[in-house]
Amino acid sequence: MNSLWLVVTALAAFAIAYRYYSAFLAARVAVLDDRRATPAHRLRDGVDYHPTNKWVLFGHHFAAIAGPGPLIGPVLAAQWGFLPGFAWIVIGACLAGAVHDFVILWASVRQNGLTLPRIARSNLGPLSGLTTSIATLFIIVCTLSSVAMVVVKALAESSWGMFTILVTIPAALLTGVWMYRIRPGRVVEASAIGVTIVLLGVFLGQPFAHSSWGATLLLSPTALKIALPVYAAIASILPVWVLMCPRDYLSSYMKIGVMIVLAIGILVAAPPLKMPATTPFVSGGGPVISGALWPFVCIVIMCGAISGFHALIASGTTPKMINKESDIRPIGYGAMVVEGFVAVTALVAACALEPGDYFAINVPQETPAQVQRYEVLLESHREHGQWDLTPRELAQLEHGTGEKLAGRTGGAVTLAVGMARVFTSIPGLSHLMAYWYHFVIMFEALFILTLLETGTRVARFVFQEALVGSAAPDAGASLSERTERKPHWGLNVGMSVLVCFSWGFLLYLGNLDTLWRMLGIANQLLATIALAVGTTYLLKHAARRVYALCTAVPFAFVLVTVFAAGGQSVRGWWTQSASAPSGEILLLRLAAVLAAIMLALTAVIAADALRVWYALLIGSPVRTPVSASSPPR
Repeated sequence: MNSLWLVVTALAAFAIAYRYYSAFLAARVAVLDDRRATPAHRLRDGVDYHPTNKWVLFGHHFAAIAGPGPLIGPVLAAQWGFLPGFAWIVIGACLAGAVHDFVILWASVRQNGLTLPRIARSNLGPLSGLTTSIATLFIIVCTLSSVAMVVVKALAESSWGMFTILVTIPAALLTGVWMYRIRPGRVVEASAIGVTIVLLGVFLGQPFAHSSWGATLLLSPTALKIALPVYAAIASILPVWVLMCPRDYLSSYMKIGVMIVLAIGILVAAPPLKMPATTPFVSGGGPVISGALWPFVCIVIMCGAISGFHALIASGTTPKMINKESDIRPIGYGAMVVEGFVAVTALVAACALEPGDYFAINVPQETPAQVQRYEVLLESHREHGQWDLTPRELAQLEHGTGEKLAGRTGGAVTLAVGMARVFTSIPGLSHLMAYWYHFVIMFEALFILTLLETGTRVARFVFQEALVGSAAPDAGASLSERTERKPHWGLNVGMSVLVCFSWGFLLYLGNLDTLWRMLGIANQLLATIALAVGTTYLLKHAARRVYALCTAVPFAFVLVTVFAAGGQSVRGWWTQSASAPSGEILLLRLAAVLAAIMLALTAVIAADALRVWYALLIGSPVRTPVSASSPPR
């Protein structure tokens, strides 16, 4: 099948959803009003609350939400064929993920930029507020450790990749200073300078890697596991305009630009999809993901369809920078459908590889036992005549990229190879495969690093709100108290270090297979919590209560799906720990315990939400605390 059909269908679906459904949400459900002052203006402090240009903030928000999920998830889900992942991405992004992001961003803007736990407390009650805070912190730690592992896999022993990533830091610093201090408001000038430096980093990476200095950036996996939490702590402490926002803005150019180039490459090369629509692994037992198609396709593909982590960004950094309410539509709904398109292109890139090459890259082959299992996989499918999984182009791909590809699990390498293959299939570009490959590796790492720094900052917000109350001043505070609000630097530093130590410890212990499934479960549990809170907010504040179905229907589907996957995973990890090597027993049992705790916390919140919904629908008074930070509608 030609991949153009998937690309054109996805573009049409996302365009229609944004044109009509997001307009309905903005005009009828949320009733966005630019006459209302946003928290960025009322509570401006120059650190977290800061009015930001719509497109600059779109770049930050997109960079923050578009972590590894829309890139890695579809690649891993290609094991089941191209059709299941494609259907889930398109339907999930339009009807669930984008609605989830929009509603939580709107609710947070209306409540002074408060985080999800504080919104839960003000709308559901103290029990759900406390439970959401605990669940959110658990989930953030699991999420950040999981995505950091992908960076470790992609950048370990890669001098070229490390050089290009490091160059983005001074590029972002200069962009931020230029945009806010040297030439305030000159977004185009700052963008041109930053993008030029980033591109120079990509092209100068190869000569640097082959120079005498190249060995200095050949970092081991252990070194990266230590360096990443340190970097995230520093980035999350600095004011948003110094590093985080301009870096996310620049990386969003690269992310969207690469996806546009890839889409053009697909249109020009029109690569056929080598992976079938469905594979024999739909019922389970796959070598990449052992679970069955349902519920695990909805767990493996997170950010491309619906992601709870987006709720942390939509109630964390982004609402504190919204300039006017009408910006919520393109940032909340629009960024999510763009991310859905990113996921579709990643799926196409993976499915354009020969199935044998795909599995050769994604099946572990580091130990003799793993090599033997891989050979058994090939032989069993060959004997039964189901599928010939013998690698066909792997040697050519390794020669073209200059890297050993067999057994490079995790999805990042597969995506880079698939995208490089699409680009180099265009006449005149075949000799550039190594450049394309390393460019995509850097591109993937940028996605994840922005998630690490933003996620750490959001976790700090949650900690601070739990310890000292709302991060925003009360609605009754005087104008001088609002405009002269100063950050608590000691608390900022302490909380950032604590958060980074927590996820860094799990990163140091973990492996990609266990951490990625933990990420999927944690992410979708958080989406369940956010949809429960969003439904409650709509029942209380929407013009008509029937509009609460916009989030209630996705809530029901995600709740059933994630509890099915979570239950299977907890049982599997605990059983596996009984016969696992000594070095993996602690990780497997820790994963099982953490997942069980998150499932229990989510069940409490879901039950409390149902209680509140029932009371609202029958007209009984609901006892929830009055939030002084919530301005009236």
